[in-house]
Amino acid sequence: MDKIPILRMGPFLLVTIQIDLYDRLALNLEADLVQKVHQTGARGVLIDISAVSIVDSFMGRILGNIASMTRVLDAETVVVGMQPAVAITLIELGLSLKGVHTALDVERGMALLQTKLDLDYEMADDDADDIE
Repeated sequence: MDKIPILRMGPFLLVTIQIDLYDRLALNLEADLVQKVHQTGARGVLIDISAVSIVDSFMGRILGNIASMTRVLDAETVVVGMQPAVAITLIELGLSLKGVHTALDVERGMALLQTKLDLDYEMADDDADDIE
């Protein structure tokens, strides 16, 4: 059975999808990724879909579910590398991908995650100052 690798890069997890996902593989990725966020305490997930040429409503829903589940586990999700045809399809299907941040490429996606992580730390520091 195929498995999508999930790599840890500091406080983030990186998933590069190199094949078109069929339903079972997408569900396995969802479960594996949420489990890995829980195990590692990752603060961000970056999903690179630059090699994906087709996204249907099921795959769009899986991406939204991943973002929602990881947010409950205190992690942000960024999807990068979306091809224009994929973006058009998602909009035509009426999928807003609520909770999913997007960036053009991996570098920008990592920068976005880092910015969000820094903001979280600043807010935590502000809360700690209020306690004193």
